[in-house]
Amino acid sequence: MPLVSVIIPTYNRAGVIGRAVRSVLAQSHRDLELIVVDDGSTDGTAKALAEFSHEATILRQPNRGVSSARNLGISHAKGELIAFLDSDDEWLPDKVARQVERYRVTDSSFVCHTDEIWLRDGKPVRQKAIHRKQGGRFFERALERCLISPSAVMLSRALLDRVGWFDESLPAAEDYDLWLRITAFHAVEYVPEPLVVKHGGLPNQLSMTVPAIDRFRIRAIEKIIADPLLSAEYRQAARCELIRKCAVVAGGAAKRGNTADADYYRELARSHQDLNY
Repeated sequence: MPLVSVIIPTYNRAGVIGRAVRSVLAQSHRDLELIVVDDGSTDGTAKALAEFSHEATILRQPNRGVSSARNLGISHAKGELIAFLDSDDEWLPDKVARQVERYRVTDSSFVCHTDEIWLRDGKPVRQKAIHRKQGGRFFERALERCLISPSAVMLSRALLDRVGWFDESLPAAEDYDLWLRITAFHAVEYVPEPLVVKHGGLPNQLSMTVPAIDRFRIRAIEKIIADPLLSAEYRQAARCELIRKCAVVAGGAAKRGNTADADYYRELARSHQDLNY
């Protein structure tokens, strides 16, 4: 059995999927399997993947979204450790090796991410302080924004099975939802080396195609608030962030003349305001 299962979901990324796959095959840590899930691509993705058919498991399904694609990959994975790579990103050669080193001295609740290099249209992007990565306990910061990149994370299969896989009802912010479920109860390991290259600026990235993503972050926060095991301190922090995000979404809806949505999020914020104080 391989130690690490690497899962790449892809949809209409014929021009870049080869780069992602090659970066996995070039890893210095060799005890891994690669699973690529083609989520119903209609471009040349299938043809681009054909050259890797002897080095990777290629799965295909009708277009159901990134969460479904990742979950299909997980269902076929054999490794103790699961790592994800978005098909528009790539890894540097020692990414898996550095995280496996951390795993060797950690328990079955292992979750680890690394630092990243950000590029937009091929040019370096300087990360702001609010995007600073860290390890340890950081549930409150994870509420504010998505601090863990799927392409940078590795976690034990045991932990993933315990907290649950990706929520297929969320068309976006599905990673944010998973990180909340993890950071609410577990510390995160951090490798402060930039071992992932994230490429921004593609027209079919979720950040470009899904408007008002905070709507789905709000749903994720509602889910974690409902967890009976969540501490009172974390529940209050989650309600405060939900109220803030509701105000943002309601304001945007009002500007677009969508009064029904604006009223819905204002009322949702009020209901949690009453519970918090």
